[in-house]
Amino acid sequence: VTGSTSVEKILTALKDEFTAMYPNVTIEYTGSGSSAGIKDTKAGINNLGASSRELKDDEKEDTLNTQVFAYDGIAVIVNPQNEEAKDITKEQLADIYSGKITNWKEIGGKDADIFVVSREESSGTRSAFEELIGLEDAGGLTSNAAVSEGNGPVQAAVAENANAIGYVSFAFIDDSVKALTVDGTEATPELAKSGEYPLSRPFLFCYYDDKVTEAGKAFLEFALSEDGQICVEDNQGIRVD
Repeated sequence: VTGSTSVEKILTALKDEFTAMYPNVTIEYTGSGSSAGIKDTKAGINNLGASSRELKDDEKEDTLNTQVFAYDGIAVIVNPQNEEAKDITKEQLADIYSGKITNWKEIGGKDADIFVVSREESSGTRSAFEELIGLEDAGGLTSNAAVSEGNGPVQAAVAENANAIGYVSFAFIDDSVKALTVDGTEATPELAKSGEYPLSRPFLFCYYDDKVTEAGKAFLEFALSEDGQICVEDNQGIRVD
């Protein structure tokens, strides 16, 4: 399995539970970004691709299958020292990430430059985030943004900088960062699943029937089973049912 880093916690839990049940099966996972996972599937490099976004139109094929195994929200995070920041709109996010807004005071905060943290180009989290906030229409990502590879590095960058803003999978929210409400809605699994939280997306596998292997098919079934969905919930994911 190769692809999204956002799915790592859930996928690792699924993998560990499945291989405990079937010790003769080995599952290898490489977090390389959603786009890379989808490309690897098409190139025959993996058995399963993992994506944290829907496939784009130019990635879809009639014979390329997808299976959603969880849902996730994208949390907008700031440093806990940034006490003024509590709520943000999608329009403000687009303006910050495009470079139109560069100081916290422009959105009611302190007089300090905003340290913008984003993700690498192959990241499904980045693709989903930019699409959901309409960043392309706002002019695209500012050249002043710091680019971090993976949810963990984004979380660490925000935790270390009092003026930073970033975005991560819900699973990466902890006491080291503060999640903002978006358009007045809290970043909770319940609100993401209901569609009320504005920044939510699916976690899915992509595969070809003739490349997935029998063990892979069993793993796909397990991911949707009750035990599999417990793994999803236990790792801050949102069940598909």
